[in-house]
Amino acid sequence: MNWLIHTFQSSIGKKLLMALTGLGFIGFLAGHLAGNLTIYGGSDPFNAYAEHLHELGPLLKAAEIGLLLTALIHVATGLILFLQNLKARPQRYRVNKSAGGRSLGSRTMPYTGMLILGFVVFHLLNFHFVDKSTTTIFEVVRTAFQDPIYIAIYIAAMLIVAVHVSHGFWSAFQTLGMNHGKYMPIISTAGLVFAIVVGIGFGCIPIFVGLSV
Repeated sequence: MNWLIHTFQSSIGKKLLMALTGLGFIGFLAGHLAGNLTIYGGSDPFNAYAEHLHELGPLLKAAEIGLLLTALIHVATGLILFLQNLKARPQRYRVNKSAGGRSLGSRTMPYTGMLILGFVVFHLLNFHFVDKSTTTIFEVVRTAFQDPIYIAIYIAAMLIVAVHVSHGFWSAFQTLGMNHGKYMPIISTAGLVFAIVVGIGFGCIPIFVGLSV
């Protein structure tokens, strides 16, 4: 047990935690997007999807707790690594180039991560922790997306998620030891494609709902 504790106290162990929890969220994003796309079929398919989730009962609660723990681990570990890197290099490099595989996603990971965390809280307060006893989730979503400000916030958040995932996807596989010259370009491309699909897939939903009112 001590070896496990020591492993996750090290930088390598923390990066491993980041990779595993990050891949967990990538899986969640894929499943969540697939479910949310039912809204294009109208209120009945979307409400049926939501009701099916609630019928899972304890399994849904377990999944929600698992996601919460995963989020706490991912955010806490990412923050610790960011502060450790900042402490090790308190001054910025004078020349900020994109060499060495650095990209917009890699340079902004800590900041996009915190913005995403803030949006998740905002999203839960508006969609999850609301009284649905006299309405349906479809009506909650439709009412929310009648507000152009919320539409703008949602689209901006999805762009941020896409930027974060564009780096996090291939970085997770690299951390897990898959940094191979033959496969990494494929993984990197798959990560970019997934990021675009997530950004467009989620980002188009508020526009569609807003225009359908």
